[in-house]
Amino acid sequence: MGRFKSDNLRKLISYYKPHQAMFWADMFFATCSAAVALTIPLVVRYVTSTLIYKEAVDIRSELVYIGLFLIGLLVVDFGSRYFIGNYGHVMGAKIEYQMRAEIFDHMQKLSFSFYNNSKVGQLMSRITTDLFDITELLHHGPENIILSLLKIFGALVILFGINTKLTLAAFIILPFMFAFAYVLNKRMRRAFRMNRRRIAEINGQIEDNLSGIKVVKSFANEDIENAKFKVGNDNFLASKKNNYVYAGTFQAGINVFTTMITVCVILVGALLISDGEVDVTDLVTFLLYIGVFTEPIKTLVDFTEMFQNGYSGFERFLEVMAIEPDIADAPDAVELKDVDGRIEFKDVTFGYEDSSEKVLEHVNLDIAAGEYIALVGSSGAGKTTLCSLIPRFFDVTGGEVSVDGHDVRSLTQKSLRNHIGIVQQDVYLFAGTIYENILYGKPDATREEVIAAAKNANAHDFIMALEDGYDTDIGQRGAKLSGGQKQRISIARVFLKNPPILIFDEATSALDNESERIVQESLEKLAAHRTTIVIAHRLSTIRNAERILVLTEDGIAESGTHQELLALGGIYSQLYNGDSSI
Repeated sequence: MGRFKSDNLRKLISYYKPHQAMFWADMFFATCSAAVALTIPLVVRYVTSTLIYKEAVDIRSELVYIGLFLIGLLVVDFGSRYFIGNYGHVMGAKIEYQMRAEIFDHMQKLSFSFYNNSKVGQLMSRITTDLFDITELLHHGPENIILSLLKIFGALVILFGINTKLTLAAFIILPFMFAFAYVLNKRMRRAFRMNRRRIAEINGQIEDNLSGIKVVKSFANEDIENAKFKVGNDNFLASKKNNYVYAGTFQAGINVFTTMITVCVILVGALLISDGEVDVTDLVTFLLYIGVFTEPIKTLVDFTEMFQNGYSGFERFLEVMAIEPDIADAPDAVELKDVDGRIEFKDVTFGYEDSSEKVLEHVNLDIAAGEYIALVGSSGAGKTTLCSLIPRFFDVTGGEVSVDGHDVRSLTQKSLRNHIGIVQQDVYLFAGTIYENILYGKPDATREEVIAAAKNANAHDFIMALEDGYDTDIGQRGAKLSGGQKQRISIARVFLKNPPILIFDEATSALDNESERIVQESLEKLAAHRTTIVIAHRLSTIRNAERILVLTEDGIAESGTHQELLALGGIYSQLYNGDSSI
């Protein structure tokens, strides 16, 4: 465990590397500030032990220089603290920027299986709250340590120079204080880690509730949601209370120990004055340095809490960064170019990691370039899973999926997915304008190309009827648009992408008849001259298919045109005669 911690600390420290100049400048100005704090009591000692016994004229003359010297010290302290507070924070912000970019980029590479087992709110907590605490540690940690250690050791050197016995009196308390701090630190670390988990759980609950707020309101289940949230909120409060028990004990204990140091110095100092070993001036100076000595100890105490926060956040950061994507490009992966669109499934078997059952077993399928096929079958037969293997959202457990004769595992994911367009039942539109959402299909497209794509998707007329046209803000997930409108924008997005392979995953199943008719026209236009796979829900989607495949738990049970399958009198015929929705 110790090795693991040291590795983590080395990794944490490595984030200073791109900012070394700023880091050392920060340390330099922290040193200047510490030097000022150590110098001022010496000036006081000189004034009280030497200057006040001189002639009035000499006192006034020297006070001018002493005043100018003290003003100079204050200017140095101001400049030092300004640099630390401004540029030091900028350094911390840059490190936070770098780490946030790293974890966001890493999350883009993680596979669907990771997101299937994760809550968005908890992931958000790692990108925001955790990183803020980490960078606070990276900024304030080193300067707090350097300031504190310089003040402590500088004060000790000066204190020993004033009187050894008084210094030893102060030292008597320190071992007890450090032992107390060590024991409490271990308990605080566990408490802070628990607190982190509770915060992530709360964020997860909030995200889940707000994303499904329409469902909550439609069932009038606000009270149930409040009750669910109360459980998480109570756990969070209990965790915070436990956290504050340790933190409060820690702060109170350290304050008592620092006060005891002062008390010991006063008592021993009084005895030494009575014996003539120390004069009053030295005792006053000593007490001033005790303040300089104990203040950084309190700073180190605060640093302990900061370290627990930041380090536990960094451990959580590393947990995510250590997760390897299930789907990754092979070292010798090649670009997919000049795609015709032929797709082959060769003895394909697939099962999810958390299930022993196979979703697909020994599936063989050859789809010619430009062919329009439909997949039908009962829910759970594996239709969506089959299609998800083509863009390699999941990897086959056995067998091979190929595009134009290339095993998809031998291709780069980016080039493979650039040639595949997917229109799903559950349309996702990003917050922003209609124009920005269509442009997502081809980020370098011109405005004329965006408008042409919208016209092909039968979306141009309704867009122009809106007050701001293509610049209309559609709200979170397209909340200001109807289902049919959102679907047409998603189709326009694929039109703009212009891929040779299309997958329609029950793209019209959630629409009313009129919206379905308009969207279906758009889909038919989009499918022309492209390899198209339709996961069918309604008969209107599949009647024009060149081939209909009936998928069951045992694989592809039937294959043929609509009329051929009806004439066969098998599963398709039963589905057709039993329900108009397949």
